[in-house]
Amino acid sequence: MLDAFLAEARIRWGLDPAGGLQIATPERLIGTPIEPTRPLLVVPLALLRAADAAEAQVEALPGRHASGTGSPEAALKRLYPADHVVGRIGASETTTVGELDAEALCGPLYLAPVDPQVAVAGPWALPWISDRLRRPDGCPWDREQTHASLKKNLLEEAYEVYDALDGGATMDLAGELGDLYLQIVLHAQLAAEAGVFDMTDVQEMIGRKIVHRHPHVFGDARAETASDVNRQWEQIKRREREDAAALDAEAGEPAAEVRSALDGISKSMPALAATQEMQDRAAHLGYDWTEIVGVLDKVQEELAELAAATTDEERREEVGDLLLVVTNLARHHGVEAEGALRAAADKFRNRFRRVERMARERNVQLRDLSFAELDDLWDAAKAEVRAEAASRREAASQSPAEEASS
Repeated sequence: MLDAFLAEARIRWGLDPAGGLQIATPERLIGTPIEPTRPLLVVPLALLRAADAAEAQVEALPGRHASGTGSPEAALKRLYPADHVVGRIGASETTTVGELDAEALCGPLYLAPVDPQVAVAGPWALPWISDRLRRPDGCPWDREQTHASLKKNLLEEAYEVYDALDGGATMDLAGELGDLYLQIVLHAQLAAEAGVFDMTDVQEMIGRKIVHRHPHVFGDARAETASDVNRQWEQIKRREREDAAALDAEAGEPAAEVRSALDGISKSMPALAATQEMQDRAAHLGYDWTEIVGVLDKVQEELAELAAATTDEERREEVGDLLLVVTNLARHHGVEAEGALRAAADKFRNRFRRVERMARERNVQLRDLSFAELDDLWDAAKAEVRAEAASRREAASQSPAEEASS
């Protein structure tokens, strides 16, 4: 029967199986990885085996399992353009992806491949687009890029993702993650052109690393708590460093400096984030205060040393030491120091703009005000913020009936 379906698809729609063919059943479609740039034959399970055969519940494919993809027609609508023609095998009429429903999927269907630039929801669309842009007849800007020229773009996109995370799971975040993913694809494309690695290597290396570092999930190790996982993680990374050093020795490489648990922390990371990561790694190896009172005492000690400093060089060093221990204080409280400082800066920015507005309303320049007058404006700005927050809370607590009557 399957041969007959293929024969009809070859005659009516020009299917060439030699170029690759995907075959899926509607019953398992939501859990099947579909590549829209390859032809797809959808055949109901009942036509492939006994109609009364038991069928287990199929979960949606990870990566395509957000809400709205619980049916086979919804899965196809995410991957194909709405106007893409769908052939009905055994019937003269056709339909489109946008018109698909459960009834249409009761019979065998054929979906011709779509052009890569249209199959943008597929996993290999962006690598194809990147390659196309870099070709001689592609984009002049893309052809000029190098690993070095793209470095600033990578940081900018990473920070934009960081900002979008404040809003939680939103489509804005999806867009920013896409911009960041493009940077990964571009660097892989440049490396592929140099014959060094491609996206397959990128995916393989991170996949192997994550599986290797989660033996409590993919092996027989046990880890009951997040702390257990962190300790296990550091032990695995320590063994990886030792194995790497042994391989260097076997290869006759010059004896390198013993690798540290703190190696690998990027020098380009913001200082607060890098410092907190360094302290986390040291803590996982047992180098940490057992109680937060020790950190608080250290803050007071560093404040005293800063007050006692007499030269610019001493003050610079003591300020650094103070920031280091305050970062550790944030870590002990479970606070991300980088995010906390950014939030505080945003709060300062918001209040300072209010101070500027109030000064304009009074027809005065900030530089002409005394510190006491500026402080009064600052207090007024804080009061304004508190009043607005109270108003929002009151509006949020108001019932629909109260809103209708107000």
